[in-house]
Amino acid sequence: MTAVSPAERFERNVQRRSAQVLKQRVLEQQRTAFDKALAWAAEHDAIEQAAARIVSARRRWLLGNGKSLSYAALLAADLSAGLSGVHLVDGATVRPLDVLGDIRQGDLLVAISMARYRRETVAVASAYARHGGDLVLITDAEDAPLTSLAAARIVIGTDTASYASSPTSVVLALHLLATLTIASSKGAGRRLHERDALAAELGLYQDDA
Repeated sequence: MTAVSPAERFERNVQRRSAQVLKQRVLEQQRTAFDKALAWAAEHDAIEQAAARIVSARRRWLLGNGKSLSYAALLAADLSAGLSGVHLVDGATVRPLDVLGDIRQGDLLVAISMARYRRETVAVASAYARHGGDLVLITDAEDAPLTSLAAARIVIGTDTASYASSPTSVVLALHLLATLTIASSKGAGRRLHERDALAAELGLYQDDA
């Protein structure tokens, strides 16, 4: 498990390179990474296993910190369109202590934890598993924290020629996970139609006018 800071990656990958050279390096690496992610998703059933656990849960908590909070929010938004009982643990409206203090049978925590691994995510997810909750982990290394505690895990490559970890493979995996989960939910179609009708009633979108 190697955790490299953005500053170290900047020194190694970005500094003293022209914009054109850097752009080509990033694009080439992203093309390779995306092809690998597609091949991995086709050959392995980790996403299907995670989707099965999410759809069978009664309450689903989505956890992430730092950049991973954005990934958790994206997944929560996609899942909540077709499922009830989806909650983003954002530290404000839903706090980790509230989740840990009310673990019920059928609850599930989906933790997104990418290098460099945030202590808050590791601490909360570890406590959740210790107290009997099921954990689904989305991470970027087989030896990342929490892998031994997860009932199901999705391990995604995030390498790139940039100063920041690549979101490309992560977003692909989240999109597949949400799609397979919603497709497996019996009430998803009805819920989606109800949401469309309510959105039109409230005039939420420009094309509803």
